[in-house]
Amino acid sequence: MDDEQRGDGELPALEERSDAWLVGRARELLAVIQTSALRDRPRHTDEVDRLLAEAQSRGEPRMVAQLLRSAVAVRVVNNELADSAEPLLDEMLAHTRRHGLVVLQADAHALRGRRLLLAGAEDAALTEAAVALAMLDEDITPDVMLGGRTWDMIMAATLVDIGTVLTQLGVYEVADQVMSRAHKCIRASAGPHLISVHLINRARLLVGWGLRLERIGEDERAAERFATAAAIAVAVEAPFRESLFPRDPHSAAADQNPIIGAALALAQPGEAHIGRLRGLIASDSYPRELVIVAIALARCLEHEGREEEAVEVLGSARAEMCDEAAEPTLRLCLIREFARLSGPDGGERTASALEHYATELEAQLWDMRESRIATLNTRREHERLSRMHSSIARQALQDPLTGLPNRRALDERLEALASSPTNHPLAIALVDLDGFKGVNDRMSHAEGDDVLRVVAGTLRDALRGSDMVARYGGDEFIVLLPGAPLHAAEAALRRALTAVANLPRDMSHGVTLSIGVVALRPQETAVRALARADAAMYQAKRGGGNDIVAITAADSGRRPRVEPGTLSTAGATDRAWVLPETT
Repeated sequence: MDDEQRGDGELPALEERSDAWLVGRARELLAVIQTSALRDRPRHTDEVDRLLAEAQSRGEPRMVAQLLRSAVAVRVVNNELADSAEPLLDEMLAHTRRHGLVVLQADAHALRGRRLLLAGAEDAALTEAAVALAMLDEDITPDVMLGGRTWDMIMAATLVDIGTVLTQLGVYEVADQVMSRAHKCIRASAGPHLISVHLINRARLLVGWGLRLERIGEDERAAERFATAAAIAVAVEAPFRESLFPRDPHSAAADQNPIIGAALALAQPGEAHIGRLRGLIASDSYPRELVIVAIALARCLEHEGREEEAVEVLGSARAEMCDEAAEPTLRLCLIREFARLSGPDGGERTASALEHYATELEAQLWDMRESRIATLNTRREHERLSRMHSSIARQALQDPLTGLPNRRALDERLEALASSPTNHPLAIALVDLDGFKGVNDRMSHAEGDDVLRVVAGTLRDALRGSDMVARYGGDEFIVLLPGAPLHAAEAALRRALTAVANLPRDMSHGVTLSIGVVALRPQETAVRALARADAAMYQAKRGGGNDIVAITAADSGRRPRVEPGTLSTAGATDRAWVLPETT
């Protein structure tokens, strides 16, 4: 029995599952919820929330960010669940900002844009899309902790989310550029599911674009968009059969996916599509899919001379969409199609006048669309310049290799912490890499730089958001732990030491940590405290490395004693070396 068939009481024991399984299961549920009945969506959302809770209990920042993304995404595809996305969006933005996960931070802005569109707040959604685009305009270094394939998939998913917002706003030209950028990531690394998602979204963009072009009389250009969408509908068949979407293996993708079925019909309307589209329009589709399928079905019925049936289909869809706030561009396409086929009671002359009025209205709306593109670009540039200014200021305090705070930032932070009693007790640790010189000697300085980046990220991720990890120089780091008694600081640093020891060897090349940690004394200078931490670190290194030495307060005059720790199976010690403090 697979996980989808289990009852609530038979869910797998999540604590026994791997990190990769949690992320993969959440991605599967996102695919399921987009095609499931309304009554089943809350149940699937609850399961995603349980996966998120398990990820948060484990604490790995990148996994938590991906699970937060899934928990938000399953909500912003549903009007009924959209309100509950807000606190999760806030948490995702704070989490990704704290851990420097820029691409997923951009995705949080894109998902907020989708949430705002459900509420009809188009201008605010446009701003969120501009912010997300500006973040991705930066020169972003791939996260080596994620691996190349996962990095490409996260980047592609973010671009698709941005493109979806822009498509719903009717900014098709920019959406097409964003989707093309996503295509490069997907082509490099994606599996069949992400390929299917991308192709379906690309077809949807082209269909909406074509319908919009028809409204200003650009029928030839519209036909080109429909033809391209139909070609994509054919291409999606193979990856769709291996995707995560719930599907009938004996039916074509066009029989199961509204966008794919409609794309084929709009390119070549006719009798062959009518039965399929009637089945799709009767399914539990989202409003935007309902509009596209209704228009495609009406075109096919009109092509066969069945105008009354076509009007009935459009009228039913229009009634269902009357309270729908999202995607007014598509809704207007539906209303136009209904007016075109039904005609007013006043006869041909009135119809002609209404058509003239509609033409003038469309010209004005087209001008508004051009203004929206200009607004998007202006906000995107403003956000880019703001971020660049912030980046310049940040770079003055940032180590360019690891992205950690540099010596200058460390000095400022240490002075601020030491001068404020609310931050005491204050633990200060000096961290040195064991075996790092050998990496440079055996391999290359480029490999050594990669090791420094990986260790820096692992250190930062293992500690609290309020702790500071700074590069001190070479292969040395300083950690400041405000409000942490020495025993608590030692436990936190133990997690970091173990995390580095457990890194895959192809990432760490066997490098481990030697750590010395002290508590800042009353009236003690930072220089003196760092000197004591340095001495403690050398004690750990002389004991063989991959260890922690903590200097504790003790009566003056006592001789130092050393209690060696025992190496664990992970390669880290089970307890620290303890040096009672001397004067």
